[in-house]
Amino acid sequence: MVRVNDPLVPRAMMGVLNTLLYFPSGAVYPTNAFPGWMKVISAVDPFTYAVHGFKELLLKNTGLGAIGFDLAFLAVFAALAMFAATALFRRTL
Repeated sequence: MVRVNDPLVPRAMMGVLNTLLYFPSGAVYPTNAFPGWMKVISAVDPFTYAVHGFKELLLKNTGLGAIGFDLAFLAVFAALAMFAATALFRRTL
């Protein structure tokens, strides 16, 4: 999105991405009931790890040790996304 000139395009794309990534995240339906192709999408979806972490902390009353993998995945995903955005950002004055 760093190369887009129209300010409405990122807003529209984020709305579409949020909708598409929300449903396979496990927030609405349990992920173990998904078909195989949807489990693959759920495994790489960062929303899945955020939802799992929230469920562990809020519903199961566990500590941060229970969501260590979720936090690690989200940190790596954020670092890769920042690296990609920085590499694509225009360097003009």
